[in-house]
Amino acid sequence: MSKTIMVVDDEKRLVSLVESYLTQEGYRVVTAHNGRDALAVARREKPDLIVLDVMMPEMDGYEFMRKHRAENNTPIILLTARVDDEEKVIGLEVGADDYMTKPFRPRELVARVRAVLRRAGDVQPAAKILKAADIVLDRDTRTVRVAGQFVDLTPSEFDILTALMTSPGRVYSRLDLLDIIQGVRYEGYERTIDTHIKNLRGKIEPEPRAPQYIETVYGVGYRFKRE
Repeated sequence: MSKTIMVVDDEKRLVSLVESYLTQEGYRVVTAHNGRDALAVARREKPDLIVLDVMMPEMDGYEFMRKHRAENNTPIILLTARVDDEEKVIGLEVGADDYMTKPFRPRELVARVRAVLRRAGDVQPAAKILKAADIVLDRDTRTVRVAGQFVDLTPSEFDILTALMTSPGRVYSRLDLLDIIQGVRYEGYERTIDTHIKNLRGKIEPEPRAPQYIETVYGVGYRFKRE
């Protein structure tokens, strides 16, 4: 059964554009053009995710989120034309799961929708200890041992390694990994992932120039080698 996405924005042309892209990806889309109507649509349609504009007539996005969050924990991606950090912090405090600044690329929004739905849909209990060859990763203590020796990883390196080890063989794009380490992304570039991977390999690989664990899938991204 396809996921239902609710798109809320007073710019009708933007709503139509986003709806078109999401529909092409197989999502069912419902829409509203102000926060007050959006509350009624959300109660009736029970969407799996909401794409929500901040500045709207009758009820802005923040007020909608406060009212909706009292009833439901639906994941929300906020849209805003403002770029200052204070605006982003407010959105996070109110409960946004992700944040995009207008103008944006519709394809990036679709990628964000997929990523947020994936995080929200992880219903399987996550293993606390991940093991692969000589690597032992402990989620609770956020520690990693290689051949019995603790290695010092940055938070981003740890989160990337956790994602890769959780799904060995799965290819993660750079955008996927950016989303994992930053959640709500500020200014970031996909190539920063290459630097994290290089540093990570230097810490866990016996021979970083010929990696045994983290494989490059050229033109796509990275994956953890299946045993």
